[in-house]
Amino acid sequence: MSHPPTPAGPARADAVKNREHILRVASEAFAESGTTSLNVIAKRAGVGAGTLYRHFPTREDLILAVYSRDIQRLVDSVPDVLACLPPLDAFRRWFQTLADYVRVKHGLGDALHTAEAQDVVSATYAPVTAAVGLLLRACAEDGSLRAGLDPADVLLLMGFLWRTGADPAGKEQASRIMELTIDGLSRPVASA
Repeated sequence: MSHPPTPAGPARADAVKNREHILRVASEAFAESGTTSLNVIAKRAGVGAGTLYRHFPTREDLILAVYSRDIQRLVDSVPDVLACLPPLDAFRRWFQTLADYVRVKHGLGDALHTAEAQDVVSATYAPVTAAVGLLLRACAEDGSLRAGLDPADVLLLMGFLWRTGADPAGKEQASRIMELTIDGLSRPVASA
């Protein structure tokens, strides 16, 4: 994914601001519909098509930048979520938000099936797993989940969340399965 160089000085600050604004608008637009066109995003962002294309020459560039930004924001949110909620509630909320991001990603279809896209998605795995580790440690410290859980195992296990529907019935099912999963994660491992 190539990004043209941004000029130095005051124009650079404006370019960074424009880029962030476009990413925010695109994130919202893609959440509504994975087929939103770049021209619609430019119009919603209040920028010309040329400005959008200078930052994101292709639709894939924009999609990957939105995905990377959203996942990084989610990873960075762990300390704040833990500061606002008890650890187990933070765990629930964080995974529900991750599921929403993954659903949007799946809704973008072929745009995320290129080798470059897989590289971006793979690059998010380690930070996401580290964020899960922070949540698990906080839950273990307060006794809401057992200690010693492997973050990669828990991330894989929680994958059910993005396989349930986004409609009310799917969200209800996800909530039930979440509680079953938490029950299993809080119990000691049975000896063989």
